[in-house]
Amino acid sequence: MKNGKICFGVIIGTRAYFNSELARDVRKQLLKTLEDEGYEYIILPEDATPTGSSSIETREDGLKVSAQFREHRDEIDGIIVSLPNFGFEIGIINAISDANLNVPILVQACDDENDKVDLDSRRDAFCGKISVCNNLYQYGIPFTDTTLHTYSIYSDLLTKDINKFAAVCRVVNGLRHCRIGQIGTRPLGFNTCRASEKLLQRAGITVVPADLSELIFAAQNIADDDPKLVEKKKCICNYASVPENYMEKLNLQAKFGVAVENWIEANEVDAVAIQCWDSLEQNYGCAACVTMSMLGDKLIPAACETDIAGAVSMYALMLASGKSPALLDWNNNFAEDRNKCVCTHCGNFPKSFVQNDLKLGPLGVLGRTLGKINTFGAVYGKATAGEFTFFRISTDDPKGIIKSYLGKGNITNDPYGMDGCIAVTQVDNLQKLMKYICKNGFEHHVAMCRTDVVDVLDEAINTYLGWDIYVHE
Repeated sequence: MKNGKICFGVIIGTRAYFNSELARDVRKQLLKTLEDEGYEYIILPEDATPTGSSSIETREDGLKVSAQFREHRDEIDGIIVSLPNFGFEIGIINAISDANLNVPILVQACDDENDKVDLDSRRDAFCGKISVCNNLYQYGIPFTDTTLHTYSIYSDLLTKDINKFAAVCRVVNGLRHCRIGQIGTRPLGFNTCRASEKLLQRAGITVVPADLSELIFAAQNIADDDPKLVEKKKCICNYASVPENYMEKLNLQAKFGVAVENWIEANEVDAVAIQCWDSLEQNYGCAACVTMSMLGDKLIPAACETDIAGAVSMYALMLASGKSPALLDWNNNFAEDRNKCVCTHCGNFPKSFVQNDLKLGPLGVLGRTLGKINTFGAVYGKATAGEFTFFRISTDDPKGIIKSYLGKGNITNDPYGMDGCIAVTQVDNLQKLMKYICKNGFEHHVAMCRTDVVDVLDEAINTYLGWDIYVHE
């Protein structure tokens, strides 16, 4: 990735028996589509191969591509293979295997037109694509297929497939190299939040730990006139309404937020799991909810109760959607409607997830035992109606695997009289999903984002990451 943009390595495959002008046209339109969608690309110059379109067919052509790709290894997020005609698997497979980038690959092929099947116009890409995919399979190289087996290079499907593929690349490459902050140990009585660092590390996910006392100490040592603190208090007040009787807690709340953000920046973590229950309230005197909510709104997912696997799940959704995720409990039945349930948490939803005005208040459950004044910082908000994707990973130590489930549903407008962050959800065949979660030892937490990215995550996990996954329907 360069300049914050997805960058694709591009391969145009051809075969000498066919009209090379077809490859010129495909190269021009494919690159135009990439430019129009804001993507960068790496491709051989037009005169680098005998066809004059940079299209490749021989092993020697393929090695030219692989050398170029290796030179730009740190920039290329994925490879797009386009077949204007039958193509020739030898050049393509040598280009990919010799480059050895270990990035997602998209294989696209062009339609023939029934009135243009003479020797100067026919493509046979329909057949050639099968040969290219066969070689990728033989070499053990995973790849992504397009929506249709073939279509016109001018089809809107090309744009849709490239954008979906870009999201797959973000998920795969992001999860293979991510750093998850762990602030504090898991709370006592939360065995369900345990996760295996070793299984995560094998998948490329690094857990970066810090004792909660370190963050409390750092927060307590922030000067009252620190510019970051002054700005943070303003940001909190602009982010959510603060009741007058809790204004005295604002300074304490803001100091914790600054301390966490400083730690995240210093340790270069992509998401964070925080011991919010209940040590922070007892030993510092406020909740972590608004800090986590505001981090999420900045696309830094923050999970409650030191749920490391939950933070990974949130990060995956963020990579797939580009939107702020939230971590929720599968919490309550909704009367006797068995395809609805109430998903909630104390108060960590990002504002962009809730999509309505927020206010701050004390934690409901902990406030009864620890005192409302010591649990200030919960975000109150009800999620507005609309579609969502749910996703959860879990480290299964007995099996030595990372497993996951995935699906979609709708948040409804149904009223529900409970404080905190509330989302009344409708999921088809919900009882079947609950049985799957219970029977397979998943946690009560689930990550959600406010758009449909089921296909993106399914492709990323099934094709490239190799995790066990159940897609709910």
